[in-house]
Amino acid sequence: MDIAQERLKRTALLLDSERMERLRNAHVLLFGLGGVGSYAAEALARLGIGHLTIVDNDTVAPSNLNRQLPALESTVGQQKTDVVAARLRDAAPGMRITTVNAFYLPENPVEIPADCTVVLDAIDTVSAKLHLAEVCYGRGIPLVSCMGMGNRLDPTQIRIGDLYETRDCPLCRVMRQQLRKRGVPALRCVYSLEKAKIPTPSPEDEAETKATGRVAPGSVSFVPSVAGLYLAYEAARIIWEGNKINDENPRD
Repeated sequence: MDIAQERLKRTALLLDSERMERLRNAHVLLFGLGGVGSYAAEALARLGIGHLTIVDNDTVAPSNLNRQLPALESTVGQQKTDVVAARLRDAAPGMRITTVNAFYLPENPVEIPADCTVVLDAIDTVSAKLHLAEVCYGRGIPLVSCMGMGNRLDPTQIRIGDLYETRDCPLCRVMRQQLRKRGVPALRCVYSLEKAKIPTPSPEDEAETKATGRVAPGSVSFVPSVAGLYLAYEAARIIWEGNKINDENPRD
């Protein structure tokens, strides 16, 4: 059996040859390989994307085991980009994979390649999300950004839409306010209608919060993973429909 020929046979039953060709010619840049980003990467690889660049500077931690695709007991301590790249090369050996070990920061942003078709934001830092949105809008590069999925339990409440039409999401509210000031009139995003739960921290968690000043959100396996699949779907739709972020109408 020719595995390479069979690999995308079922996908091609649903997508015409033009869409399959657009996927093969696409270059997706994905920031973040956590509970959302790792599933987006997997879905895109299995869909037939030609070139995927994955960006993350984190290593697999024991606390990732409940929700992140690269997280196994055997991979704890390893670079996430290395683990995900190895998995994707096995699942989609014909795909070009570029790894970048870095965190996207406004003061030290990762360069977006000139041939990038679409950018996916699965990162946590608000300042980085804002900067990335501003850069992509300025360059006319389609961007899909994932909003907060922590402290949520219901994956059926996840939606895809424009940031300025979202509701019941504190992160969306902050992003709207700040992007409006920066002149970014639209942003495709994956968000949840579910109101965030209040986590019940253990004594160890409370001690860590006091030491670091950060409150770790609660998470389950089926919320960030579904958000990641939605992120991959929206990227695919942009690729095969040729959507452009700058085609969106400005909003008040």
